[in-house]
Amino acid sequence: MELIEKVVVYPEQSTLKKRIFLSNIDLCLVVYQDTVFFFDPPTSEMSFSEIFNKLCNAFGKLLVHYDFMAGRLVQSLEDSHRFEIDCNDAGIVVIAARTDRKLSEFGDIFAPNQDLEELAMFLQGKQEEEIDLKEKPLLSVQLTQFACGSLALTAHYNHCTLDGLAVRDFGANLAALTRGDSLIVVPFTDRTLLRARNPPRISYPHFEYGKATNIENLFSVRGTSGGINVRQNVTQNQIQILYLSPQQIASFKMKAIKDCNLKNVTTFHVVAGKIWKARTIAIKMSDDQVSTMLFPVDIRKRVSPELPYGFAGKDEIHMRIFLTKKCNALVPGFARATVKELTELEDAYHIIKVQEGIERLDDEYIKSSIDWLELNKGVPRREDSFSLVSGLRLGIGDQHFAWGKLKCSTPLTVKPGLVMLLPAAPGDGGLNVCLDLLEDQMYIFRRIMLEF
Repeated sequence: MELIEKVVVYPEQSTLKKRIFLSNIDLCLVVYQDTVFFFDPPTSEMSFSEIFNKLCNAFGKLLVHYDFMAGRLVQSLEDSHRFEIDCNDAGIVVIAARTDRKLSEFGDIFAPNQDLEELAMFLQGKQEEEIDLKEKPLLSVQLTQFACGSLALTAHYNHCTLDGLAVRDFGANLAALTRGDSLIVVPFTDRTLLRARNPPRISYPHFEYGKATNIENLFSVRGTSGGINVRQNVTQNQIQILYLSPQQIASFKMKAIKDCNLKNVTTFHVVAGKIWKARTIAIKMSDDQVSTMLFPVDIRKRVSPELPYGFAGKDEIHMRIFLTKKCNALVPGFARATVKELTELEDAYHIIKVQEGIERLDDEYIKSSIDWLELNKGVPRREDSFSLVSGLRLGIGDQHFAWGKLKCSTPLTVKPGLVMLLPAAPGDGGLNVCLDLLEDQMYIFRRIMLEF
């Protein structure tokens, strides 16, 4: 891998100097994520240098609207145990790199694998154990050209800035600007709409969260210290992949509908229920332990008033432009049961528990959870639990950049305690279950998942 160029991109125009409040939902996700986006060789005669310049210019325009992405995390002026974003136009890092390997040599690009980590080689520098967040860009990207002409764009970003849906919109805007078009989605950045109530009012027990400790947490560094220096995980883990075909998924759903007499069953409900049972048994939790599965739920239309989505017009090619909240509006739903219940009861029980975990997230429950986080400075639960994240319905593959249509995207790795559902190859209709298990555990997991 050869480093070609490394630049800092600033907003094209100076932006208003301010600090942005981070909600308790944002503060649960102060952790860096790595996602890579793949493109086939450009169909035009555009050179790699021209593509890189278009990318940098588009980012310069985009950061005028996403000024917080060009800022830095700092301690809150009001509470030293909170972070906020200083919109100081410090910029993002954009890197051009080239490899003499072909894309086909990197294995399956529709699921995480160790070879893909090379595509972030120049983003993280040395794998230091301690990072100073106020000095670290909230977004760094590496554009890599393969020997075959294909391209990869790797994004290293702090999750407190954007959730999965907001990342999709950010990418759609970036694509439009590389083409010379206008924004498709106009960001609305006021996160105080998800501020805790005063005084906080906890109406429910919140098994989806736990208090932050000084140990490493999958999601956030919140509560680890009063300062801005935090330790990060540099441990390599073993990623396992289980492919589920469209036929297998259809059989799971048919069984749930026919044999279990369930209604409104989705692919997520059925697959999540099986994953919950299979992983819990595979890691050999004892019968009396309570297993908790977390899964993010979009609350944009579940709170009252709804978070802002407003029609703002359309451009000359009739693309709709929305005013939309650009922050984290996903909170953890959960399913919870003893290992004995998961092992002995029918699949219908697991599916109903997943459905209940989504349905309980009404306006009062969500506000109660935000208030719980305010009082307890908590993070998503880690003890006897895992998180299931689905990327099945993001629709990222519809994005068209100046150099071509996005082929696919995938996270670079799967952290311990995380299970990811990712679409398989375009047109396949299947999905990949990606998780961190030992070989003997994966054998048990696979056997239970494929049982009918």
